[in-house]
Amino acid sequence: MIERKQIIGFEQSAEGKDMLHSVNPATGEKVGDFYKATADEADKAVEKATAAFQVYRKKSGKEKAAFLDAIASEILALGDKLVTICCTESALPKGRIEGEMGRTANQLKMFATLLREGSWLDARIETANPDRVPAPKPDIRYMQIPLGPVVVFGASNFPLAFSAAGGDTASALAAGCPVIVKAHSAHPATSELVAKAIQKAAKATDMPDGVFSLLFGDGSTIGSQLVKHPDVKAVGFTGSYTGGKALFDLAVRREVPIPVYAEMGSTNPVFILPEMMRNEAEAFAKNFAGSVTLGVGQFCTNPGMLIYEGSESGKDFTIKLEAQFKQTNPGVMLATNIYKAYKKGVEHHLETNGVEVLAKGQHSDALNTASPVLFKTDSKVLHKHPHLSEEIFGPSSIVVEAESKKDMLKIAKNLSGHLTATVHGTETDLLNHADLLDILEQKVGRVIINGFPTGVEVNSAMVHGGPFPATTDGRSTSVGTAAIFRFTRPVAYQGMPQALLPDELKNTNPLGIWRLVNGGMSKEGI
Repeated sequence: MIERKQIIGFEQSAEGKDMLHSVNPATGEKVGDFYKATADEADKAVEKATAAFQVYRKKSGKEKAAFLDAIASEILALGDKLVTICCTESALPKGRIEGEMGRTANQLKMFATLLREGSWLDARIETANPDRVPAPKPDIRYMQIPLGPVVVFGASNFPLAFSAAGGDTASALAAGCPVIVKAHSAHPATSELVAKAIQKAAKATDMPDGVFSLLFGDGSTIGSQLVKHPDVKAVGFTGSYTGGKALFDLAVRREVPIPVYAEMGSTNPVFILPEMMRNEAEAFAKNFAGSVTLGVGQFCTNPGMLIYEGSESGKDFTIKLEAQFKQTNPGVMLATNIYKAYKKGVEHHLETNGVEVLAKGQHSDALNTASPVLFKTDSKVLHKHPHLSEEIFGPSSIVVEAESKKDMLKIAKNLSGHLTATVHGTETDLLNHADLLDILEQKVGRVIINGFPTGVEVNSAMVHGGPFPATTDGRSTSVGTAAIFRFTRPVAYQGMPQALLPDELKNTNPLGIWRLVNGGMSKEGI
């Protein structure tokens, strides 16, 4: 079996002796062995990234766009080789991985388009007016610039789209920041293939050595070392609350604190309103069951809670939910530890007084295979046991019966931060529950009407984030073009000679980008 090494810039390295083992979760068979990074190798990756930053930060938008496009092409060129190894490591179906490969390439291309267009830089120019009274007005020019080297932690549930070349990496590279990825232990072979594609693209487009590195190891050791390194300027993370909060705490305790953009889980509550519940119960129940169990419940946005107002129609509604959920299928989870965590979460619910099992999906005794479970309780029990509103990562959800609209609003007010909240209702329902929508927009990053949260569209209008504890910074998004702003900061240049200004701020506007000039948008020169 091949023993794999760290990818540090344009080099490979294997200084350590400890190994990480990739395992097929469906069979338990070993896929590959990977050397864990040593402390010296981690430091070397940061040193290379720091040196590369001084070159990469000066690359034009068109040069960085060419790099991102080249990465996308190299990933797509891997074709079946990448799909096969990714399916083996994750137990995810071929169609899902092919779709995710396309998404990974498309989000790289999306950022490339953004870089060529240039308005994301938010260039602002206030020209001088020496005759202004009582004091002359200086020439001041403003734009976004990159932070510096960024550490990205690959996610378990998206081995391509949120991993080595995923959204965090794409947005950081687009911003002008070199990236060091700590590969997720559930799919190191997949990460290695993608990392070599990035390495190849970097060489082909004349990017500096160190613009990208990939390290294998444990988050508690090598990951912690990277976060604490004084030359690392930001962190991107998708995973558990425990892991994300630990990284955040490390970062804020540094002598110079840095931002950690951690997505840490979400229950994604769904509300169904009375008229909709009476008229569309069958269709809703089918779609809800499908959304809960999509991807074996291993998306960040699977709905983990359903709230409705109790009534006579509510009894018929829960019967339909039960019938649809019984038809759902079990599935292999991404890794043994994820399966064990799912079972523990289910058992915790079962041990809570006032919680019953409304329905169970189909069962299987196959290795690491999770069976869907739908729980039911009422608002009184929920208020008494707040843990019921916390995420169980996997194919389960809990139905909560509220006593009245007032009770439903109380549940909404008591919610913590989530990635999404969904409301199903007729036009009359929605108008009668405008106060519910007012509450929810303060609790989540995305409010969905008459849809389901699974299926995150990747475009410039998407917000995939939310107030704590869904993320460590609810002002940002990890999906869509606005993700770039996590890895930039504004700088103003006052009285700077034209020859020393960045091209984005020169009078002639050589890049032809939109700029805010003396309060008005313009692409013209000054």
